[in-house]
Amino acid sequence: MNSQINEGKGYERIDTWDDETTSELSGHYKEILNLIGENSLREGLEDTPERVAKAFQFLMQGYQHKPEEILRSAMFREDYQQMVIVKDIEIYSMCEHHMIPFFGKAHVAYIPNKYITGLSKIARVVEAFARRLQVQERLTTQIRDCIQQTLNPLGVAVVIEAHHLCMMMRGIQKQNSVTTTSAFTGEFLSKQATREEFIHLIGSKLH
Repeated sequence: MNSQINEGKGYERIDTWDDETTSELSGHYKEILNLIGENSLREGLEDTPERVAKAFQFLMQGYQHKPEEILRSAMFREDYQQMVIVKDIEIYSMCEHHMIPFFGKAHVAYIPNKYITGLSKIARVVEAFARRLQVQERLTTQIRDCIQQTLNPLGVAVVIEAHHLCMMMRGIQKQNSVTTTSAFTGEFLSKQATREEFIHLIGSKLH
């Protein structure tokens, strides 16, 4: 694997790619450009296949990550059994049906049962599953199941709100539609008051 740090004004971006994969993907993207009627050798497109190959590896980096290990890397014993919420986690994913992006926010909560995890690890788990070919429904349940199976909390709640470019750019072309999915375990399923508190808190502007 190769890494490159690209520094600009006010930001730093780290790209990671594999040379062999980049070479193979570049060849396919070059062929695609020619098949749609473009000239892959013209100045503006000459380096595009390689750029896209590297970009796609970045967008699909979730396949290289193990979400369970992310949580286990920061598990701590703590006698706390109230709701922990990390909300407004940005997600950028790729719909597996058309390979067009969908994007939005994830809201994740759990009720600890002897163990807590680092707050950033929740966001990293979301990222690890999002950076794959996905459908929103599966993404929602994968996040829920990973937290439930790894931390064994008293309950997990996940809500995702997303815009799908496959609905906005093609097909039905509805620009303002938002898709919402949810998945719950434990006390979020069995106790209506707990579930309602979660829904209330993710909708509140406390910050």
